[in-house]
Amino acid sequence: MDDFYGVFIVAGVLAVQYFFSTRNSIYWGAVIPVSYIVFLTWMLVTNRIESTIGFILSLLLGILFLIAEWNGGRKYLHKKRRKELDKMKTHDMK
Repeated sequence: MDDFYGVFIVAGVLAVQYFFSTRNSIYWGAVIPVSYIVFLTWMLVTNRIESTIGFILSLLLGILFLIAEWNGGRKYLHKKRRKELDKMKTHDMK
């Protein structure tokens, strides 16, 4: 049952990461990855993660997914801006 909730938590975090990545400021997309690094480091220091290899794998895999979401959000933002500019250009030509 915990895995069931874990999937929803991960999906929610990735959705928030995508949302932050689509904001005008590029720095909003860094909030969750930095928080993730701090959280995992805290878990390692307090011995909640016992294996250093497990820590490194979790860190790399999590950061990989968060950066992929960030990249997708930035591409969406650029595409949206390009559409708006194209609409403005076609409206100005009339």
